[in-house]
This record gives sequence, structure tokens and C-alpha cells, in this order.
Amino acid sequence: MTTTATVTSQELRQAPVKRWKVADVEALFGQPFFDLLFQAQTVHRRHFDANAIQRSTLLSIKTGGCSEDCGYCSQSARYDTGLERERLLPLDEVLNTARAAKAAGASRFCMGAAWRGPKDKDLQPVVDMVREVKKLGLETCVTLGMLQEGQAEALADAGLDYYNHNIDTAPEFYGQVITTHTLQDRLNTLQKVRGAGINVCCGGIIGMGESRKSRAALIAELANMDPAPESVPINNLVPIPGTPMAEAEGLDPFEFVRTIAAARITMPTSFVRLSAGRQEMSDELQALCFLAGANSMFYGDKLLTTGNPGTDRDLALFSRLGLSSL
Repeated sequence: MTTTATVTSQELRQAPVKRWKVADVEALFGQPFFDLLFQAQTVHRRHFDANAIQRSTLLSIKTGGCSEDCGYCSQSARYDTGLERERLLPLDEVLNTARAAKAAGASRFCMGAAWRGPKDKDLQPVVDMVREVKKLGLETCVTLGMLQEGQAEALADAGLDYYNHNIDTAPEFYGQVITTHTLQDRLNTLQKVRGAGINVCCGGIIGMGESRKSRAALIAELANMDPAPESVPINNLVPIPGTPMAEAEGLDPFEFVRTIAAARITMPTSFVRLSAGRQEMSDELQALCFLAGANSMFYGDKLLTTGNPGTDRDLALFSRLGLSSL
């Protein structure tokens, strides 16, 4: 059995890339549910240990005050969500949280800052965080917004493993979610990240009122990147009071599982991560997601500003399902 430990980014770049049409991904969604899960689980077992889950912890190192207008986000300065703007956390506080995350079983430590993009004076403290967290023996990931020239290289020099920059939604639905940047702006930053030799963490959010075709288009957009992102977080919208999407109708849970399965089939060597919205999921729904090919999760009681299941609940679920940690 092949694992991602034996598949390098260079090998992925050299491998032929299947171009997924939106209609092809829609056809995956349209399969009978159990046929889709069987296909996804078959693909999953070709590339991963089906009973092992990678755990990441996400810390907000700079909260609130973002100038963007992302319609789902509690941290936008444009919306009254009751969130207080905070300064960048000091290094020692970040390291204390990272140590606790490692002790609890996380293997990757992710740091997020609510910026449209970092100024050079903002970046140096983050570079120091990356360097010091790496010394703890953790993989590192940051999400800082859109990068300027030279910033990806500075992060790479510090040893950054992953840069998270979600494309959020399908191209045709983008303007209904965000107007202060374009999808191409996002892709430009991802190109800088790739050029600096940093692994890409890129996914999206579903349950924002998009159609199934738009969900298929999101998956196709991700799968057609060359190479596909090494990590693909799939977020289930958590409606935040005060945001334009506060009243969004909840997504059918089986549709969420179908999205996970489509991501696994179209991106067979990527880690597919259960991200926002997991606190609202039952253990049974999470188990279906793992069966559909999810093999990564955000771990810890908070995701930036929203809740997440406690570590005790997750450890109990791992025990009940016979799962191990990567």
C-alpha cells in the first residue's frame, strides 16, 4: 500500500493530471449513495491506511478586523458579529499552545491571521513562530491571506510545510460570497506558494446556498490544480450571526458525505480534511465521512473563532471506530 510519505510533490507534478469536467464530478454526486462510498473507499485504500487519521490544531494568532467581505466570516470588519479585534499573539503564547497541541496528539500546527494579506512588518513575527514551532517537532501551516512577492520565500526559509489558502467556492458562485477579491487573486497566491516549494492546503466551504453543480465545480477546480493540493479542507458552513450567511439553510448531511467522497475520488493522494462544522456533526456522520475518504481533521476545542469537538469526544470516537493517528 502506498502512503503520502512515499509520494513527493515532485512526483505528483510529474504524474499525468486527469482533467475533471464539472459534469464528470456531478455524475459522481449522482451515483447511488453506497456505490459512491464504495468507489471512494476503494480509491482511499489504494493510497492510505483506511484506519489512520491525521490531526491538525488551528490557532488564531491574529483575530478580527479583516478588511475583506467574505459573507461567511465572523472576522470581517464589515459585519457586526460581536467579535473583538485582537493584536498578533506573542510568540510564547503561540508556543505554549503548540506544545499542548502536540501533547494532545496533533501532528500539524496551523496558525491563522485575519488579514487580507500580511505587510512585511507583520510577516517577520510569523516567520519566527514558524521556525520555533518547527523546533517542537510539529508540521507547520499558516493562513495569512494573499501574499506579496518574496513573502512565500521568507516563509519557506523558516521551514513552513503548508500554506492554507482556500478558494472557498465555485467560480460561478464566487461573487455571491466575496467581492473584495477574485478567485484569480487566490490562485495567484497559490502559484507563489508552489513556486517557493511549500505544500498547498486548499479547499472550500459548502452549505452556503450553492447548487450541487457548484459543489461539483468547486471539487473540479481543486482537482484540476497541477498538482492537486496536498491537503484539502472541506468546511461545512457554520452560520455566524451578523454575517450575510447567518440564515443559510443547513446542508443535507448525506450531501456533505457525497462531497467528501467526490474529493477523495478526484484527489486520490491528497489528505481530505474535516474542518469547520464538525462540532455540529454526529459521531455517525463523521464515521461516514471517514468511510468516504476523509483522513484528516482539525483537532482541539476551537477553530479560529468557532467551536470544535473537545479532544475527549474525538479520542472516544477514535476508540469506538478503531482509528489510529498519523
